[in-house]
Amino acid sequence: MKFVSLLIVTLAACLSFSGAMAEVRSAPVAYKDGADNLTGYLYWNDAVEGKRPGVLVVHEWWGLNDYAKDRAKQLAELGYVAFAADMYGGNKVTSHPAQAKEWMMATVSNLDGWRRRAEKALEKLASLAITDDSRLAAIGYCFGGATVMQLAYTGADLDVVVSFHGSLPLPNGNEAQNIKGRVLVEHGNADAFVPPERAEAFRAAMNDAGVNLVFHGYDGARHAFTNPDAGSFGIDNLKYDEAADEASWRAMLQTFNAAF
Repeated sequence: MKFVSLLIVTLAACLSFSGAMAEVRSAPVAYKDGADNLTGYLYWNDAVEGKRPGVLVVHEWWGLNDYAKDRAKQLAELGYVAFAADMYGGNKVTSHPAQAKEWMMATVSNLDGWRRRAEKALEKLASLAITDDSRLAAIGYCFGGATVMQLAYTGADLDVVVSFHGSLPLPNGNEAQNIKGRVLVEHGNADAFVPPERAEAFRAAMNDAGVNLVFHGYDGARHAFTNPDAGSFGIDNLKYDEAADEASWRAMLQTFNAAF
């Protein structure tokens, strides 16, 4: 019995980015944007010792709900420290499209404020004792995909930016030249919210600026294709696509492995 216990301890000590025998922990983290109080959720893996790459996770337009938190948890299981950001404040979460649109538009209508709020979340993640602030990434879903691109345009110190079915906002002027790391776009080619002309203009802007861009377009995939609950919101353009979901997650992990 003592031998078995010693073996377990030895194996646990050797774990690095493996999720085996790991215990993922989470905690709410309070931070501020000016006078606004925000609460993000931090996820980390007890099987990993020392500092590890940090990944900022930005939610869909519904607010910081369980979907964004679950994605952060998945990343923690793999050994990253993941911080699910709060872009709305006040624990705002909804399943009603009209309310989600109102909150999102209030955010994106103030470009400087939108970007600043994303910057505050990244700063909080980078400041944590378990985060290796020399290895940082930001990923986002839908509204969150647009958010991480806006963060990249500010010149944020990010090794990787990943947009999952984001709106692909175009840079203002030469802002794409501010992007420091790799950009991975996981896009649904059947997404009616993002016309092909927007996707092409985005790719052209990245290429003109010399950005290290990988763009994956999935035929037949609509908006929110990574979210298993996408079809429950009563919007025809929202639909889960298991194959695109799995392929896009693999692409992200491959990009992380190459960058980190």
